[in-house]
Amino acid sequence: MNEITVDPGILRGFTAEIFAAAGMSPADAEIEADVLVWANLRGVDSHGVLRIPWYIKNVDDGVFNPKPNIRIERETVATILIEGDQAFGPIVTVFAMDKVMEKAREAGVCWGIIRNTTHQGAMAYYALKAAEKGMAGIISVCSPPNMAPFGARAKGVHNSPISVAVPANKYDPLVLDMATSVVAGGKLSLAEDKGVEIPPEWSLDPKGNSTTIPSFDNILLPVGGPKGSGLALMFETLSSVMVGNPLLERNVVGQNPTPRGLQNSFLMAIDISAFTDLNEYRANIDALIDAQKSLRMAEGFEEIMVPGEPEFRIQAQREKGGIPLPIGTVENIRPIASRFGVDMPFGE
Repeated sequence: MNEITVDPGILRGFTAEIFAAAGMSPADAEIEADVLVWANLRGVDSHGVLRIPWYIKNVDDGVFNPKPNIRIERETVATILIEGDQAFGPIVTVFAMDKVMEKAREAGVCWGIIRNTTHQGAMAYYALKAAEKGMAGIISVCSPPNMAPFGARAKGVHNSPISVAVPANKYDPLVLDMATSVVAGGKLSLAEDKGVEIPPEWSLDPKGNSTTIPSFDNILLPVGGPKGSGLALMFETLSSVMVGNPLLERNVVGQNPTPRGLQNSFLMAIDISAFTDLNEYRANIDALIDAQKSLRMAEGFEEIMVPGEPEFRIQAQREKGGIPLPIGTVENIRPIASRFGVDMPFGE
Protein backbone atom coordinates (compact mmCIF):
# COMPACT_ATOMS: atom_id res chain seq x y z
CA MET A 1 0.00 0.00 0.00
CA ASN A 2 1.55 3.29 -1.12
CA GLU A 3 -0.87 5.62 0.69
CA ILE A 4 -3.36 5.78 3.51
CA THR A 5 -6.63 7.72 3.79
CA VAL A 6 -7.08 10.12 6.70
CA ASP A 7 -10.20 11.88 7.96
CA PRO A 8 -9.81 15.65 7.34
CA GLY A 9 -10.90 16.59 10.86
CA ILE A 10 -8.41 14.19 12.43
CA LEU A 11 -5.62 15.46 10.20
CA ARG A 12 -6.48 19.08 10.99
CA GLY A 13 -6.51 18.45 14.75
CA PHE A 14 -3.21 16.56 14.62
CA THR A 15 -1.56 19.31 12.57
CA ALA A 16 -2.75 22.01 14.96
CA GLU A 17 -1.30 20.04 17.89
CA ILE A 18 2.08 19.85 16.15
CA PHE A 19 2.29 23.58 15.57
CA ALA A 20 1.06 24.45 19.05
CA ALA A 21 3.77 22.18 20.45
CA ALA A 22 6.28 23.99 18.24
CA GLY A 23 5.46 27.28 19.98
CA MET A 24 2.49 28.80 18.17
CA SER A 25 -0.57 30.03 20.04
CA PRO A 26 -3.52 27.62 19.83
CA ALA A 27 -5.43 30.08 17.63
CA ASP A 28 -2.50 30.50 15.22
CA ALA A 29 -1.89 26.75 15.15
CA GLU A 30 -5.49 26.20 14.08
CA ILE A 31 -5.14 28.71 11.23
CA GLU A 32 -1.92 27.05 10.08
CA ALA A 33 -3.51 23.61 10.20
CA ASP A 34 -6.60 24.80 8.34
CA VAL A 35 -4.55 26.23 5.46
CA LEU A 36 -2.43 23.09 5.05
CA VAL A 37 -5.29 20.60 5.30
CA TRP A 38 -7.42 22.78 3.00
CA ALA A 39 -4.73 22.33 0.35
CA ASN A 40 -4.86 18.56 0.83
CA LEU A 41 -8.64 18.63 0.58
CA ARG A 42 -8.43 20.35 -2.79
CA GLY A 43 -5.87 17.91 -4.14
CA VAL A 44 -3.02 20.42 -3.87
CA ASP A 45 -1.00 17.94 -1.80
CA SER A 46 2.24 19.73 -2.68
CA HIS A 47 1.13 22.52 -0.32
CA GLY A 48 -0.44 20.36 2.36
CA VAL A 49 0.85 18.52 5.42
CA LEU A 50 3.92 17.23 3.63
CA ARG A 51 5.27 20.70 4.45
CA ILE A 52 5.23 20.02 8.22
CA PRO A 53 8.82 18.72 8.52
CA TRP A 54 10.18 21.60 6.42
CA TYR A 55 8.23 24.14 8.49
CA ILE A 56 9.57 22.72 11.75
CA LYS A 57 13.12 22.73 10.38
CA ASN A 58 12.66 26.40 9.54
CA VAL A 59 11.52 27.08 13.12
CA ASP A 60 14.65 25.31 14.36
CA ASP A 61 16.78 27.38 11.97
CA GLY A 62 15.23 30.67 13.10
CA VAL A 63 13.58 31.36 9.74
CA PHE A 64 9.93 30.83 10.75
CA ASN A 65 8.83 32.73 13.86
CA PRO A 66 6.04 31.01 15.83
CA LYS A 67 5.51 34.07 18.03
CA PRO A 68 5.78 37.06 15.66
CA ASN A 69 5.16 40.73 16.30
CA ILE A 70 2.90 41.40 13.29
CA ARG A 71 2.35 45.11 12.85
CA ILE A 72 1.04 47.73 10.45
CA GLU A 73 3.90 50.03 9.44
CA ARG A 74 2.24 52.32 6.90
CA GLU A 75 -1.28 52.84 5.64
CA THR A 76 -3.46 55.17 3.65
CA VAL A 77 -7.14 54.93 2.78
CA ALA A 78 -6.40 52.33 0.09
CA THR A 79 -2.93 50.93 0.91
CA ILE A 80 -1.36 49.05 3.78
CA LEU A 81 2.15 47.78 4.57
CA ILE A 82 2.36 44.99 7.13
CA GLU A 83 5.59 43.80 8.75
CA GLY A 84 5.31 40.04 9.18
CA ASP A 85 8.30 39.53 11.51
CA GLN A 86 8.92 36.16 9.80
CA ALA A 87 5.53 34.87 10.87
CA PHE A 88 4.22 31.63 9.47
CA GLY A 89 2.76 32.77 6.16
CA PRO A 90 -0.86 31.78 6.78
CA ILE A 91 -1.01 33.67 10.08
CA VAL A 92 0.05 37.05 8.73
CA THR A 93 -1.70 36.58 5.37
CA VAL A 94 -5.10 35.90 6.92
CA PHE A 95 -4.57 39.02 9.05
CA ALA A 96 -3.52 41.01 5.99
CA MET A 97 -6.40 39.89 3.78
CA ASP A 98 -8.90 40.82 6.49
CA LYS A 99 -7.35 44.30 6.71
CA VAL A 100 -7.27 44.72 2.92
CA MET A 101 -10.94 43.74 2.61
CA GLU A 102 -11.88 46.11 5.42
CA LYS A 103 -10.22 49.01 3.62
CA ALA A 104 -11.71 47.99 0.27
CA ARG A 105 -15.18 48.29 1.78
CA GLU A 106 -14.43 51.95 2.45
CA ALA A 107 -12.25 52.91 -0.53
CA GLY A 108 -13.47 50.46 -3.19
CA VAL A 109 -10.02 48.92 -3.53
CA CYS A 110 -7.01 48.24 -1.32
CA TRP A 111 -3.47 47.21 -2.21
CA GLY A 112 -1.43 45.63 0.57
CA ILE A 113 2.10 44.33 0.90
CA ILE A 114 3.43 41.96 3.53
CA ARG A 115 7.15 42.27 4.23
CA ASN A 116 9.12 39.46 5.84
CA THR A 117 6.57 36.70 5.82
CA THR A 118 7.28 33.00 5.20
CA HIS A 119 5.76 30.26 3.07
CA GLN A 120 2.04 30.98 2.70
CA GLY A 121 0.73 27.65 1.42
CA ALA A 122 -1.87 27.49 -1.35
CA MET A 123 -2.51 31.08 -2.43
CA ALA A 124 -6.11 30.46 -3.51
CA TYR A 125 -7.07 30.16 0.17
CA TYR A 126 -6.63 33.93 0.57
CA ALA A 127 -8.04 35.08 -2.77
CA LEU A 128 -11.17 33.05 -2.05
CA LYS A 129 -11.63 34.85 1.26
CA ALA A 130 -12.35 37.97 -0.79
CA ALA A 131 -14.62 36.16 -3.26
CA GLU A 132 -16.64 34.75 -0.38
CA LYS A 133 -17.29 38.35 0.74
CA GLY A 134 -18.48 39.47 -2.70
CA MET A 135 -15.10 40.91 -3.68
CA ALA A 136 -12.38 40.13 -6.17
CA GLY A 137 -9.18 38.94 -4.52
CA ILE A 138 -5.65 38.95 -5.94
CA ILE A 139 -2.48 37.73 -4.23
CA SER A 140 1.06 36.91 -5.26
CA VAL A 141 4.40 36.32 -3.57
CA CYS A 142 8.13 36.58 -4.21
CA SER A 143 10.82 34.60 -2.41
CA PRO A 144 14.52 33.88 -2.98
CA PRO A 145 15.36 32.38 -6.39
CA ASN A 146 14.30 28.82 -7.15
CA MET A 147 13.67 29.07 -10.90
CA ALA A 148 15.84 29.67 -13.95
CA PRO A 149 14.97 32.74 -16.03
CA PHE A 150 14.35 31.95 -19.69
CA GLY A 151 17.73 31.32 -21.30
CA ALA A 152 19.53 30.54 -18.02
CA ARG A 153 20.30 27.26 -16.26
CA ALA A 154 20.78 28.69 -12.78
CA LYS A 155 18.33 30.08 -10.21
CA GLY A 156 17.61 33.76 -10.84
CA VAL A 157 13.91 34.34 -10.14
CA HIS A 158 11.27 32.88 -7.86
CA ASN A 159 8.40 30.87 -9.33
CA SER A 160 6.07 33.47 -7.81
CA PRO A 161 2.55 32.04 -7.65
CA ILE A 162 -0.49 34.21 -8.19
CA SER A 163 -4.14 33.63 -7.37
CA VAL A 164 -7.18 35.59 -8.56
CA ALA A 165 -10.71 34.83 -7.37
CA VAL A 166 -14.14 36.30 -8.13
CA PRO A 167 -17.61 35.31 -6.94
CA ALA A 168 -20.32 33.64 -9.01
CA ASN A 169 -23.89 32.71 -8.15
CA LYS A 170 -24.95 29.21 -9.19
CA TYR A 171 -21.32 28.18 -9.66
CA ASP A 172 -18.42 28.06 -7.23
CA PRO A 173 -16.17 31.11 -7.42
CA LEU A 174 -13.81 31.35 -10.34
CA VAL A 175 -10.32 30.99 -8.89
CA LEU A 176 -6.99 30.82 -10.67
CA ASP A 177 -4.00 29.61 -8.63
CA MET A 178 -0.81 29.10 -10.57
CA ALA A 179 2.94 29.32 -10.24
CA THR A 180 5.08 30.94 -12.90
CA SER A 181 7.00 27.66 -13.18
CA VAL A 182 5.88 24.60 -15.14
CA VAL A 183 4.88 23.04 -11.81
CA ALA A 184 4.99 24.23 -8.21
CA GLY A 185 8.12 23.33 -6.31
CA GLY A 186 6.09 21.30 -3.85
CA LYS A 187 5.22 18.84 -6.61
CA LEU A 188 8.86 17.78 -6.62
CA SER A 189 8.66 17.09 -2.89
CA LEU A 190 5.44 15.14 -3.45
CA ALA A 191 7.14 13.07 -6.15
CA GLU A 192 9.96 12.36 -3.68
CA ASP A 193 7.45 11.15 -1.10
CA LYS A 194 5.81 8.93 -3.70
CA GLY A 195 9.15 7.62 -4.97
CA VAL A 196 8.40 8.46 -8.61
CA GLU A 197 10.34 10.21 -11.36
CA ILE A 198 9.32 13.55 -12.83
CA PRO A 199 9.11 14.77 -16.44
CA PRO A 200 12.37 16.38 -17.62
CA GLU A 201 10.57 19.61 -18.55
CA TRP A 202 9.75 20.32 -14.89
CA SER A 203 13.22 21.22 -13.63
CA LEU A 204 16.98 21.00 -13.89
CA ASP A 205 19.23 19.37 -11.31
CA PRO A 206 21.21 21.68 -8.96
CA LYS A 207 24.06 21.80 -11.50
CA GLY A 208 21.76 22.94 -14.31
CA ASN A 209 21.40 19.64 -16.13
CA SER A 210 18.20 17.98 -17.35
CA THR A 211 16.83 15.51 -14.80
CA THR A 212 13.92 13.20 -13.99
CA ILE A 213 14.96 12.86 -10.33
CA PRO A 214 12.82 15.00 -8.01
CA SER A 215 14.55 17.12 -5.38
CA PHE A 216 13.61 20.19 -3.39
CA ASP A 217 16.93 21.66 -4.53
CA ASN A 218 16.21 21.32 -8.25
CA ILE A 219 16.06 24.42 -10.46
CA LEU A 220 12.47 24.96 -11.59
CA LEU A 221 11.74 25.89 -15.20
CA PRO A 222 9.37 28.73 -16.17
CA VAL A 223 6.00 28.04 -17.72
CA GLY A 224 5.74 29.53 -21.19
CA GLY A 225 9.46 30.30 -21.30
CA PRO A 226 9.99 34.08 -21.28
CA LYS A 227 6.37 34.70 -20.26
CA GLY A 228 6.66 32.81 -16.97
CA SER A 229 10.05 34.21 -16.04
CA GLY A 230 9.00 37.71 -17.11
CA LEU A 231 5.98 37.62 -14.82
CA ALA A 232 8.14 36.33 -11.97
CA LEU A 233 10.62 39.17 -12.40
CA MET A 234 7.87 41.81 -12.43
CA PHE A 235 6.23 40.35 -9.33
CA GLU A 236 9.52 41.01 -7.49
CA THR A 237 9.22 44.69 -8.45
CA LEU A 238 5.70 44.86 -7.01
CA SER A 239 6.51 43.13 -3.72
CA SER A 240 10.07 42.86 -2.45
CA VAL A 241 11.56 45.90 -4.19
CA MET A 242 8.47 47.96 -3.39
CA VAL A 243 9.13 47.60 0.35
CA GLY A 244 12.92 47.89 0.28
CA ASN A 245 13.48 44.21 0.92
CA PRO A 246 14.83 42.87 -2.41
CA LEU A 247 15.30 39.11 -2.54
CA LEU A 248 16.38 38.12 -6.05
CA GLU A 249 19.41 40.30 -6.76
CA ARG A 250 21.09 39.82 -3.39
CA ASN A 251 20.77 36.04 -3.68
CA VAL A 252 22.02 35.92 -7.27
CA VAL A 253 25.17 37.93 -6.51
CA GLY A 254 25.61 36.30 -3.09
CA GLN A 255 25.44 39.46 -0.98
CA ASN A 256 23.52 38.91 2.27
CA PRO A 257 21.54 36.01 0.80
CA THR A 258 18.06 35.49 2.22
CA PRO A 259 17.15 32.06 3.60
CA ARG A 260 14.79 30.08 1.42
CA GLY A 261 11.34 30.36 2.95
CA LEU A 262 11.43 34.10 3.65
CA GLN A 263 9.32 36.15 1.25
CA ASN A 264 7.30 39.27 0.54
CA SER A 265 3.75 39.25 -0.76
CA PHE A 266 1.31 41.66 -2.36
CA LEU A 267 -2.45 41.29 -2.14
CA MET A 268 -5.46 43.23 -3.28
CA ALA A 269 -9.19 43.32 -2.65
CA ILE A 270 -11.67 45.01 -4.99
CA ASP A 271 -15.17 45.82 -3.78
CA ILE A 272 -17.22 44.84 -6.82
CA SER A 273 -20.20 46.86 -5.64
CA ALA A 274 -18.10 50.03 -5.99
CA PHE A 275 -18.19 49.49 -9.76
CA THR A 276 -21.37 47.56 -10.53
CA ASP A 277 -24.31 45.78 -8.95
CA LEU A 278 -22.93 42.72 -7.17
CA ASN A 279 -25.85 40.45 -8.05
CA GLU A 280 -25.59 41.43 -11.71
CA TYR A 281 -21.86 40.74 -11.59
CA ARG A 282 -22.44 37.27 -10.14
CA ALA A 283 -25.01 36.54 -12.84
CA ASN A 284 -22.58 37.68 -15.52
CA ILE A 285 -19.86 35.40 -14.14
CA ASP A 286 -22.34 32.51 -14.31
CA ALA A 287 -23.10 33.43 -17.92
CA LEU A 288 -19.38 33.62 -18.68
CA ILE A 289 -18.85 30.13 -17.28
CA ASP A 290 -21.84 28.81 -19.24
CA ALA A 291 -20.38 30.30 -22.41
CA GLN A 292 -17.02 28.61 -21.82
CA LYS A 293 -18.67 25.26 -21.22
CA SER A 294 -20.78 25.56 -24.38
CA LEU A 295 -17.74 25.70 -26.68
CA ARG A 296 -16.96 22.84 -29.04
CA MET A 297 -14.52 20.55 -27.24
CA ALA A 298 -11.09 19.58 -28.44
CA GLU A 299 -10.39 15.97 -29.29
CA GLY A 300 -9.87 13.81 -26.22
CA PHE A 301 -11.86 16.05 -23.87
CA GLU A 302 -15.22 15.22 -22.34
CA GLU A 303 -15.79 18.53 -20.59
CA ILE A 304 -14.51 22.09 -20.49
CA MET A 305 -13.69 23.12 -16.92
CA VAL A 306 -12.96 26.59 -15.60
CA PRO A 307 -10.26 27.66 -13.12
CA GLY A 308 -10.85 26.19 -9.67
CA GLU A 309 -13.44 23.67 -10.79
CA PRO A 310 -11.23 20.55 -10.58
CA GLU A 311 -10.16 21.51 -7.06
CA PHE A 312 -13.73 22.13 -5.86
CA ARG A 313 -14.69 18.67 -7.12
CA ILE A 314 -11.76 17.00 -5.38
CA GLN A 315 -12.61 18.90 -2.20
CA ALA A 316 -16.18 17.56 -2.24
CA GLN A 317 -14.86 14.02 -2.68
CA ARG A 318 -12.21 14.24 0.00
CA GLU A 319 -14.47 15.89 2.55
CA LYS A 320 -16.60 12.74 2.38
CA GLY A 321 -14.04 10.04 1.64
CA GLY A 322 -10.92 11.34 3.37
CA ILE A 323 -7.51 12.62 2.31
CA PRO A 324 -5.01 10.20 0.73
CA LEU A 325 -1.49 10.65 2.07
CA PRO A 326 1.57 8.96 0.54
CA ILE A 327 3.34 6.64 2.96
CA GLY A 328 6.47 8.73 2.39
CA THR A 329 4.66 11.82 3.73
CA VAL A 330 3.40 9.91 6.77
CA GLU A 331 6.87 8.56 7.57
CA ASN A 332 8.41 12.04 7.25
CA ILE A 333 5.89 13.43 9.72
CA ARG A 334 6.26 10.61 12.26
CA PRO A 335 9.56 11.83 13.82
CA ILE A 336 8.06 15.30 14.27
CA ALA A 337 5.09 13.87 16.17
CA SER A 338 7.42 11.79 18.32
CA ARG A 339 9.65 14.78 19.06
CA PHE A 340 6.74 16.87 20.34
CA GLY A 341 4.94 14.02 22.08
CA VAL A 342 1.87 14.30 19.85
CA ASP A 343 -0.08 11.09 19.25
CA MET A 344 -0.23 10.23 15.56
CA PRO A 345 -3.78 8.93 14.99
CA PHE A 346 -3.07 7.57 11.51
CA GLY A 347 -0.44 5.55 9.67
CA GLU A 348 0.00 2.94 12.39
